[in-house]
Amino acid sequence: MPNLQSTLRTVDDNFDVSVRKLLELISIPSISSEASGLAGIVRAAEWLKRELSAMGLSVEIIETKGHPVVLAHSPAGPRTRHPRLLFYGHYDVQPVGDLNQWQHPPFEPRVMEEDGIHHFYGRGASDSKSQLWTFIEALRAWRAARGSFPADIVVMLEGEEEAGSPSLPEFIDAHRHDLRCDVAFICDAEMWSPTQPAITTQLKGLVHERVTIFAPNPDLHSGHYGAVAANPIRILSDILAGIHDEAGRVTIGGFYDDVSEIPDRLRQRWRQLAQDAGRFEEVDLSGGVTEKGYSTLEAMWGRPTVDINGITGGNQGPAERSVLPGSATARLSFRLVCGQQPEKVRAGFRAYVKSELPKGCTVEFEGAGGSSAVVLSQDSPFLAAAARGLEQEWESPAILRGTGGAIPLVQQLSEGLDAECVVIGFILPGDAIHAPDERYDTRRLRKGIRSWIRIFEEIQRESSRDMLDQRLATSEHDSRPE
Repeated sequence: MPNLQSTLRTVDDNFDVSVRKLLELISIPSISSEASGLAGIVRAAEWLKRELSAMGLSVEIIETKGHPVVLAHSPAGPRTRHPRLLFYGHYDVQPVGDLNQWQHPPFEPRVMEEDGIHHFYGRGASDSKSQLWTFIEALRAWRAARGSFPADIVVMLEGEEEAGSPSLPEFIDAHRHDLRCDVAFICDAEMWSPTQPAITTQLKGLVHERVTIFAPNPDLHSGHYGAVAANPIRILSDILAGIHDEAGRVTIGGFYDDVSEIPDRLRQRWRQLAQDAGRFEEVDLSGGVTEKGYSTLEAMWGRPTVDINGITGGNQGPAERSVLPGSATARLSFRLVCGQQPEKVRAGFRAYVKSELPKGCTVEFEGAGGSSAVVLSQDSPFLAAAARGLEQEWESPAILRGTGGAIPLVQQLSEGLDAECVVIGFILPGDAIHAPDERYDTRRLRKGIRSWIRIFEEIQRESSRDMLDQRLATSEHDSRPE
């Protein structure tokens, strides 16, 4: 009879193949936010369909108004009391950016040993192809070792997460029946450290906004008009610089109206976690802005933020061009905490920009939608099973943590499907997510796959206990005298 150890051996015995296939997936340029990435999106979806079909799942690629969703189900069988588990990942990736900043080609991954660690580099290596590959390979190994899946399985792989998931709410609403589940496992989050796992229970909301300021004139000769005509780059820079005061607080009117203070108990727990020496050693935080009165973790997880993600205007070419530009554009992201509403935050930002705009200049905005912050229950039996499985594999307790990141899907599944959500992942801050030389390593890949095997085992044990309790209750009822 196959057991846990034999299933884990299946993972280890096939690990070289698992790595090779993951590198194939990373080599596909599935960039969702650029037209040039469309062919890669299609290739990645088809590639995943073949892999999921080969392991015994029923798979279809479902078109949306944007990029397709790969949806898979375990075969229909006799009615059981098994829980129904949904696994979410996204196969699209961020744009590459400036290729000159990459030391390793973004879509030619290979394993290299560095300081005793076997790394591989590539866009999507950590965010998030390695993540979805952990649960796919765990499901494959479980079925290979035991002949069936650990529960009723749904796999949903999205193709436009890095573009803001514009089609996902409509997709979830149209496929409620197919997506019904007892719990949704979202594998797109961080560990606490290279040796300590984590479960994310608090996520921020997200708003993206694009702002363009136009001068009254088109491009002008800076020698003739630089001293007297409006310069949109200077104007935009002044407006952006004014968003934060010297204490690191956001100056946009009404920004904090719906923000509650971090509860004392939670603040104390986060401050204990912050004592973990070396937590941020892979990222140099010097030069950053932390809101006065808050620790690093409190600012990251419990306070709203505004970040400038890009700014363009005027001469962007290699040669000199003495120009006074006719326009300047910036992209910003707002990370929200519980209580803040995306549209209210967006409206406040637009009102702030308009109030700072000089006479004669005009402004255009681009942006819609957004997601609210989410706080997940810590009382879920599925979360408890996941914590036990992670602790067994990593030999260290799983930290229940917050994050400064946003996963809009969590809110959509929680509210749209009324499903429990458990957010797990094996990314580290030093993985260069969204940056040049994004990377991952084979140790975390192996232990990530093995972690899911242990979680499946814990869920089965929990299900067996529930079934036993139900049988005992039924037996006790049947034995009662009429």
